[in-house]
Amino acid sequence: MVIALDKSYQDALDDLIQQIQASEELATYLETEEEEAYQALREVYEGLLAELYRMVAVNDPLQITSLEVAMLDERLEGLYLPKILGFSVLRGAITDDYRYYYPQEQFKTILLAICHSSNFEWIRKRTGQTIQIGFGLSSDIWVTNLIQEISNKKIRQFLEAQKIERYHDLEPRRDAYRRYAGQFRDEIFFTADFPTNLPDLKRYFPSLRNFLGRRIQLDLNNESILEPIYDLVRNKEFQGAYEHNYLLAMFLNFFDAPEESKKQAGNIFNQLRKQDPEFNEHYFGILTELHHSQYEVSSGSDRQVASIVDSKIKDDIADYYALIELVHSKGYVHQDAIEAIQQFYGQHQGVSKVNECVRLTVFRQLRKFIANLEPADYPELFEISKIYAAYFQIFDNEHFKQDVKDLNMAYVKKLIKTFTDKRGKDYQDIKRFVQATFTDLGFLTDKEVVELFKSRRKKKAVAEE
Repeated sequence: MVIALDKSYQDALDDLIQQIQASEELATYLETEEEEAYQALREVYEGLLAELYRMVAVNDPLQITSLEVAMLDERLEGLYLPKILGFSVLRGAITDDYRYYYPQEQFKTILLAICHSSNFEWIRKRTGQTIQIGFGLSSDIWVTNLIQEISNKKIRQFLEAQKIERYHDLEPRRDAYRRYAGQFRDEIFFTADFPTNLPDLKRYFPSLRNFLGRRIQLDLNNESILEPIYDLVRNKEFQGAYEHNYLLAMFLNFFDAPEESKKQAGNIFNQLRKQDPEFNEHYFGILTELHHSQYEVSSGSDRQVASIVDSKIKDDIADYYALIELVHSKGYVHQDAIEAIQQFYGQHQGVSKVNECVRLTVFRQLRKFIANLEPADYPELFEISKIYAAYFQIFDNEHFKQDVKDLNMAYVKKLIKTFTDKRGKDYQDIKRFVQATFTDLGFLTDKEVVELFKSRRKKKAVAEE
């Protein structure tokens, strides 16, 4: 479902169109038809188009598709089209094989508009890599059909040249996609279609999950999308589907919805706990994935879900959130919290998803603590390290131990770079701590400790002959 562009945005775009059409830069370009004059037009107006695009993307992301279609207006002279072509390529959800889940029609729409633009000769110079990635992620049949829609032989030849043979193999395709996506790291361009039936829920789910995740990660204002998310959550046809469980978990953990919506979503959550025997396992699997994602399952997220959990339903979810609330209220270093974790952990299989969520919660808290330590705060590392052995024994998990080791090693290496006076008290305190504690915990051997603190001789400059 396409959301129409708000009048205020359309008015702003129309104003830019008028400015461009009345500009001296456009008059010069139309007179000379030289690339240099077109670039001058770009330099003046593409930044203004980018500002409008960002405004819509931040505040009303479901209108992005409508804005992009409006930006295909020929009076904009093809300005900003290479950028939104790139957005359309990266917006499509991809499989583990780095192929689109389904054809990207917006990519096709924008690309055809570029091909039919009177300024194609200059625009195409900024689209080659984008088209190559878009074609690489699409099926050969889809690409072939698209190219056949172009009547101009020269443009068809240009598009044919963007089909990169090596992108038929996964590894080159994956590496090229990752490099390309890195160029858009700071851009906001995600949008999504919200399903109205079960087949569309499964079809749109990957893109919808990416869209919501990006909004969470960037901590954007999500007021304009709360209602469609809530409508999806309460849709009875969707309830029981894994995709619905996932989106419900995202809604409850990360979105600051009105109290009534939050309450009703909580009722659905608790009803599923009672009715669906697989729901708890699904939920902890989803929660584990959310912990591993780029956005943080914070103490605020935990407490937001805990506030709607019906404790009268006796299950792992009720027990888990009671435990996590204790950990957050007393702190993971408190003996009561450690003992409660030990008791809870022992009641579940070590490899269970619920136990993994406990480990990830403790690790998240520890990572946050160490990440905020300045070099001068190193005595606090000495104190926190006293609880490591207890958690290593409780969890008996090599991944957890390795992750804790990596955190500590990164901080210690920062300390060594900061405190360079080997006879100074700070350096000696740190060295004694590492020698005693890191060897006891199995982070380092005695030989590795010696190597870590060994003085590095500077290479002598080669004398000129």
